[in-house]
Amino acid sequence: MPACRCRRAYGSEVLRLVVVWLIHTVALLAVAYLMPSVRIESFGAALIAAALLGLANTVVRPILIILTLPVTVLTLGLFILVINGVIFLAIAHLVPGFQVAGLGSAIVAAIVYSLFSWLLAALVLR
Repeated sequence: MPACRCRRAYGSEVLRLVVVWLIHTVALLAVAYLMPSVRIESFGAALIAAALLGLANTVVRPILIILTLPVTVLTLGLFILVINGVIFLAIAHLVPGFQVAGLGSAIVAAIVYSLFSWLLAALVLR
């Protein structure tokens, strides 16, 4: 009797997580390359920042969206861009070797980072 194929192997899930982490790291490095207001001093700083951005977007972002729901509704969802920028700026303050010039730059950088992450994931994770 063949083994059940309904489960993925544990190793493939870990590999996928590492690949996604590297995709986000490359996207962050691309943002730093394109925007002079964003600086990353090393690949290690980019790895740490990408991991913390992923963690913050998973845990902190939903809480901030719920807390700012009235403002988000009044601005027809545009306030979510500010939330993303604030998270991006907060991670830049936490990670040594990762700097962002200000909130406006962080909002634009968060948009560009999202676009690059989406594009790279679409190309790599088919």
